[in-house]
Amino acid sequence: MIERSRIRNSISYALRRSRIVALIGPRQCGKTTLAQEFLSPESANYFDLEDPVSLARLDEPKTALEPLAGLVVIDEIQRRPELFPVLRVLADRKPNPAKFLILGSASPSLLRQSSESLAGRMETIELTSFSLAEVGVAHLSRHWLHGGFPLSYLAESEKDSLIWRKNFVATFLERDLPSFGVGVSSVTMNRFWTMLAHYHGQVWNSSEIAGSMNVAAVTSKRYLDILTSTFMIRQLQPWHENLGKRQVKAPKIYFRDSGVFHLLTGIRNEADLFTHPKLGASWEGYAIEESIRHFEPDQVYFWATHGGAELDLLLFKNGRRIGVECKRQDAPTLTTSMQIAMNDLRLDELRVIYPGNKSYPLAETITVQPLASLAE
Repeated sequence: MIERSRIRNSISYALRRSRIVALIGPRQCGKTTLAQEFLSPESANYFDLEDPVSLARLDEPKTALEPLAGLVVIDEIQRRPELFPVLRVLADRKPNPAKFLILGSASPSLLRQSSESLAGRMETIELTSFSLAEVGVAHLSRHWLHGGFPLSYLAESEKDSLIWRKNFVATFLERDLPSFGVGVSSVTMNRFWTMLAHYHGQVWNSSEIAGSMNVAAVTSKRYLDILTSTFMIRQLQPWHENLGKRQVKAPKIYFRDSGVFHLLTGIRNEADLFTHPKLGASWEGYAIEESIRHFEPDQVYFWATHGGAELDLLLFKNGRRIGVECKRQDAPTLTTSMQIAMNDLRLDELRVIYPGNKSYPLAETITVQPLASLAE
């Protein structure tokens, strides 16, 4: 069993502070398993909205929830958005006999009812799939290849992991997206998602991909936003400084799970990965996700100019500016782009993440750091 004490402690503290805590993240990332560490699924206070019995109990939601005391868990909350106004009423009781832990597989922007009904009452915690810190640096290769979804990572073989990811993608497209009210056919979204794999690590060009799919640019952007809101894709937004330079203003696109990216690019095993033209992009995306998990920034961006200077990550953390560059090289060296980023962005420090095993300085505030060290 993979120990997830860090996120479990975050949930515990949040439940002490807030009347409602929303644990959100992609399907199959372990939300239910964590919730059941706080409350047994056999409890009368536990509602699984994929269970017909729980759905029947909530036919009259206020009647069912009002008498409950202590912790109440509601899993897959996106299936009953009409519960949000009821939770607002129950959370405002004084004294309040109950606290609510709600689990959802979509971001608050997709679950618009939550942001409108529970503003100021709900604390949100995002759960990702297994991180490298959770599985251990000894398993970095497996984690990178299979991704972090528990049943993919823990599969007994590469074949079993691949089959699980194929089934996951099919279920996501055919069942999960319709449950969010997304009116896009599974065939269309599968084609878009597969095409998007070729943009992994690149600046988004809505007109180009829209032309390939014979749809309007605004339609392709809507498809992208759907995959972003369901935690499949990260849109890394650009940062702009008043520099008198032409700066990139479109987001960069990354798959949030390397295993799903590998599935959609036809990478089946480690031999495929190391001979694939997307090897560098795969490693960069993996390193970026692990860097964000490690630093837990307040805000995250990328930065690039049309003159060629760029920075993979610009992190704002406790008032500091931290730059991150991800280089799949044996021994990264100081570049002009790094120096420009340091000066133009007024960085407090710059970390260069690489797949080696030794840290070393490139300049006073620029350090080369092994990817594995982010998990230690």
